[in-house]
Amino acid sequence: MEAQVIQIGNSKGIRLSRTILERYNITDRVDIDLRKNHIHITNLNQPRKGWDKEFIEMNSKGKDSLLLR
Repeated sequence: MEAQVIQIGNSKGIRLSRTILERYNITDRVDIDLRKNHIHITNLNQPRKGWDKEFIEMNSKGKDSLLLR
């Protein structure tokens, strides 16, 4: 995919299409890893972050019963 480098204030940047943002669930933060011959961008949005601890807590309180039977 080709993208144009644009002026953003005193810096330059690239725009990501809505399709890319939606496909990779990018909302507000990314990690940019500068590698030898390329730039690697990783989404930092973690919508289920912390769920594992919440499930353990719910189980310990007996609040993890099935809603549908």
